[in-house]
Amino acid sequence: MARIAYDDQTAAAYKAVREIPRDGLEEWREAIRRHLSPSPGMTVADIGAGTGAFSTAFSDWFGLSVLAVEPSAAMRAQIPRRPGIQVVEGDAGALPFPDGSVDGAWMSLMIHHIPDMEAAAREIRRVLRPGAPVLIRQGYPDRPYMTRTFPWEFFPETVRTTDTFPSLEQTCQAFTSAGFRRDALEPVPETMFSLAEFLAQVDVFRRSATIMRGLTEEEFQRGKEQLRRAVQDAERTPSPEPRANWLDLLVLR
Repeated sequence: MARIAYDDQTAAAYKAVREIPRDGLEEWREAIRRHLSPSPGMTVADIGAGTGAFSTAFSDWFGLSVLAVEPSAAMRAQIPRRPGIQVVEGDAGALPFPDGSVDGAWMSLMIHHIPDMEAAAREIRRVLRPGAPVLIRQGYPDRPYMTRTFPWEFFPETVRTTDTFPSLEQTCQAFTSAGFRRDALEPVPETMFSLAEFLAQVDVFRRSATIMRGLTEEEFQRGKEQLRRAVQDAERTPSPEPRANWLDLLVLR
C-alpha cells in the first residue's frame, strides 16, 4: 500500500520525529469531536495507523475502542499495546471486520498510499454502520496552501511529489462512487515544533517523510541551509514560538 517501504529503521525514524506532540493537536481534538460525536462504546477504525499516534489519541481523548489497521509489520510494532487499542494487520482495501461493525473511520496522511481509492471507499462503506463518518486528515494539491506551509516552505521542490497526491476532487469522487457524500471540509492547524527543533531532526525527518524522499541531495542541502538561516533569525527573538502547519479535515458520510 505504501509509497515507502517501512522497514524497522524507517518506522523508528517515523516514530521519533513525525508524531506531533499531543498538546499540538488540540484543534484536531475539537474538530474530531464536532464531526464524530464520540461516546462510550463506540469503535473507530484508524486505517493506515502508522505508529499509532492517533490511535492512542482517540483512546485517550474520547475513551473509544480503536482498531489500528496497518499493513506494515515494522509500523505495527511501534503501536503501543494497551487496553482499548487492537492492532490489526490490513489495509484500506481489505479490512478484516464484519459488515456494519464500525462507528467511524479515521485516515491520517495516508490516502496517497492507496492504489485504488474507489475500491478502498467501497470496503470502508462495507464495514461502517449506516451514517457513520469517514474523517480524513490530508493536504491536497488542488488546495495548495495546505502543502506549502511549515515545514515544506524550506523545500519547495517537494511539490513534485505532492502534485502526484490525490486531489480533493478525486478523493470526493472516489468516495461518492461508494455511496458517500461530502459532509464537511475545514482547515485545521497543528503546532509542530520550533524551527530549531526541526533543524535538529531534519535528516531523520527526510528518511520518514514521503514528500522529502524525492528531493535530490542538492535540493535537500539547499533547503537545509535556508532552514539554518531561519533558525538564526528566530534566535534573535526573545522566545521563538513553535511553528504551525495546516491540513484539511474532510468528512464524508
